[in-house]
Amino acid sequence: MASKQEETVATPKEATPSRPKAAPSEQVLQSERLDFVDLVSDSRPRSQSLKGFDDCYTDIVDYIVRCTHKIWDERDVGLIYTHYTNNCVLYGTMGTMYNREDVVRDTIQRLVSFPERRGMATQVIWNGNDQDGFYTSHLVTGSGRYTQNGHFGPANGKPFTSRTVADCMIFENKIYREWVVADQMAIVQQLGLDPQAYAEKIASTKLAQGVKALDIGENGLMLGQYPPAEHADLSIANNDIERETLQWLHDVWNRKMFGKIRQVYAPTVMYHGPLMKELYGTHAVTHQVIGLVGSLPDARFEPQHICSVPCVEGGTKVAVRWVMEGHHLGYGGIESFGDPTGKRVQVMGISHYHYRGGRIVDEWTVYDELSMLVQIKLAQLADAPAEP
Repeated sequence: MASKQEETVATPKEATPSRPKAAPSEQVLQSERLDFVDLVSDSRPRSQSLKGFDDCYTDIVDYIVRCTHKIWDERDVGLIYTHYTNNCVLYGTMGTMYNREDVVRDTIQRLVSFPERRGMATQVIWNGNDQDGFYTSHLVTGSGRYTQNGHFGPANGKPFTSRTVADCMIFENKIYREWVVADQMAIVQQLGLDPQAYAEKIASTKLAQGVKALDIGENGLMLGQYPPAEHADLSIANNDIERETLQWLHDVWNRKMFGKIRQVYAPTVMYHGPLMKELYGTHAVTHQVIGLVGSLPDARFEPQHICSVPCVEGGTKVAVRWVMEGHHLGYGGIESFGDPTGKRVQVMGISHYHYRGGRIVDEWTVYDELSMLVQIKLAQLADAPAEP
């Protein structure tokens, strides 16, 4: 996966036999029904125009699945140098990285803690082209064991399974901006760690580095004393199903019209949520939504990006990256929060929706409860009087 200017790095182009050439047909892969060896086949012709990409890639889904696998599962961490720009920005739930070297170091540290971890491509939703750039939303289900001392403390050998979604902006073989939402609280719980103590440890470290949470007061849900807007901002949508998605999300999350869920979701919907929750039916989805809103009742839900693809299973899959900002003013479904603290919390999340027959039959949503708890702990520590 080396770029033209970095010939010294071992690359898939050097390791992979020349693949058959074919005119782009735009038959882009989907991960749902394919085994891994079919997703990254060495004999499949290139099916999508990929100007500037390494020869080993056949389309944008092959690109993101194959390079993620080689970096994380085959441990070719050095491929980051040819697949990320030097000034890339990576937005995570615990902070932001502003250069490629930080991405390399962070990747190595995570591999130190989880040397047996494997990540399976659950699905990739995307849009774009090789002229304007691509955007991918890549849902990964990871599993492994904590077998080596690392950022979670002494290794205990316990297994874990968690979900991560990485949204990437890509141009000519390089990722230049990425949003990663990893469900770290799911891992903490499965490893048997104390979430309160672990969150306070992270918060203490951040405070010592001069990082403080600033409460900016009113967060945009309401302007003065006006109610939430009736209509959503649809400017980021590309088609009708994306516009419809943005409108019902606004109705449910900002206008608090929770009954809309029964209209939008199929009665048999499957909900795949944070902490590896697997729930069924519209009542379960409603309970999850009200649980998060209950904890942050003044929060505003703001979609940041949306894209969609037809699905081989029928219907359409839609990916939405979103942010919620509010204050911990109530009780809700996030048990680790405890009594309301009034502290400001920002939630970055990514949701994938599968529409079939006009309704949502599957939802995958990832946000990190640990990140939210760290923010509360950090604000509390910042408020504490200095010791004499």
